Amino acid sequence: MGLFESSEKFEEVLVGFFKLVADTPEVANKLLESKLIIRFSYTDPDLVLVVDCSGDKIDIRPRDTETKAIVEMSMNADIAHKFWFGKVNLTMALTRKQMIAKGPIPKILKLLPAIKPTYEMYPKYLEEHGYSQYNVY
Repeated sequence: MGLFESSEKFEEVLVGFFKLVADTPEVANKLLESKLIIRFSYTDPDLVLVVDCSGDKIDIRPRDTETKAIVEMSMNADIAHKFWFGKVNLTMALTRKQMIAKGPIPKILKLLPAIKPTYEMYPKYLEEHGYSQYNVY
């Protein structure tokens, strides 16, 4: 078992954080410019989450297995968690198969500067929303 005790808890933490990102214009506007629809498939615990940047507003849909995604990202939940602390190099994680990406990888890599502010937002979000037990990096 990883850091998160259940899929429900991981979903609660991640969906809340992604909603915060979606409501942060500095990051959201750049993500919306990409027009990407990204499906994240996590394991240990299991969770599927679609982040849809194809409209006027970022839409976060947990458990969405129906939407056709442009990008498919698969990884362990603990790797994802560590990523949002800025502790995982995406290129290295892809090379080491800690993260599996399907779709236009150059477009994914191009988003890295846009999401850089989230590395500071994530630990603050955890503290401010009662998830300090996960603030471990």
